[in-house]
Amino acid sequence: MAASGGPLSGVTVVDLSRILAGPYCTMMMAELGARVIKVETPETGDDARHYGPFINGKSAYFQSVNRGKESIALNLKDEGDKAILDKLLEKADVIVENFRPGTMEKLGFGWERLHEKFPKLIYVSASGFGHSGPDMYRPAYDMVVQGMGGIMSITGHEGAPPTRIGTSIGDIGSGLYAAIGAMSALVHRGATGEATKVDISMFDCQLALLENAIMRYFVSGTAPGPLGARHPSITPFEAFRTEDGYIIIAAGNDGLFHKMADALGKPGWKEDDRYLTNDLRSQHQEYLKVEIEAILGTNTTAHWGKILDDAGVPNGPINNVGQAAEHPQAAARNMIVDVDDPVTGPMKIVGNPIKLTAFDDPNTRVPAPNLDQDRERILKELGL
Repeated sequence: MAASGGPLSGVTVVDLSRILAGPYCTMMMAELGARVIKVETPETGDDARHYGPFINGKSAYFQSVNRGKESIALNLKDEGDKAILDKLLEKADVIVENFRPGTMEKLGFGWERLHEKFPKLIYVSASGFGHSGPDMYRPAYDMVVQGMGGIMSITGHEGAPPTRIGTSIGDIGSGLYAAIGAMSALVHRGATGEATKVDISMFDCQLALLENAIMRYFVSGTAPGPLGARHPSITPFEAFRTEDGYIIIAAGNDGLFHKMADALGKPGWKEDDRYLTNDLRSQHQEYLKVEIEAILGTNTTAHWGKILDDAGVPNGPINNVGQAAEHPQAAARNMIVDVDDPVTGPMKIVGNPIKLTAFDDPNTRVPAPNLDQDRERILKELGL
């Protein structure tokens, strides 16, 4: 069951995390070749096992972020099970947890104790607010940090109710940063022999993901609001209405704007005083949008997409999830892969977006484990 065929081959991760942030981190590490041993609560397991959709009683949600891992159930309040975890950590390279700060210390597995006992063990924590600061002990879920981290304030349309980003960017963002932190710590350990603690805050990650918005605040002193489907500082760079829907046009520089103007039969725009530079176009965005949509409204999204493609102007339709999943590019990039699970039967999941020329990218994945399914073999490995 040990993972192989990736740059993290030979790395063992003990995964105490649950639901999404931590499991997403360890899933990405498993995709890159690490062996991930998931430690779960007896009887109930990871909360995500109880989140739908379900196939034959097994959570497809759980499958999506726990494929390729192993499972052992341990009660971390039981001395015998704590001894088993100690044995696991003896052989591990990385431990990942996403408990509230202080929980691991109460269980006897905090960073200080583990670092003293297992000096080569890298400790990765992903929590709501990190292990410092006035809010460190506050509980948090994805939507809490989306709200507190400012990202919901720039999502949606002006005057509309607050809008959550349609995917769990609070959890996934912190999971990705946790994976980067873990792998950076592995490189550091390889160079110096020193293991370190990686402290990831979901709130911090939301701030890091604000990019342009937070810089506009620092420059202007005014907090930006939602802009719907347009870029805050590049024009034209938004969704435009066509005869049968919408098309995104992203003319990110003067050259692309000129190509767009010619493609839409409006070469005069290139000489229009309002549109000579990106800054001027952004100042007159509302006027330019009206003019562009007057043209696009005469034909379909597909029609204008072909014209803009031929002109070399970045554009695309707004696909629904099904259209995105069925897009030929997704198949060409092996982004939809198969899992043959003994409980659910064959099913499709998303593949690994990290493509490495030195390693194969198979079109199948090992399914997510049933609760405690690897217990006997893991205990045998540990000599128990």
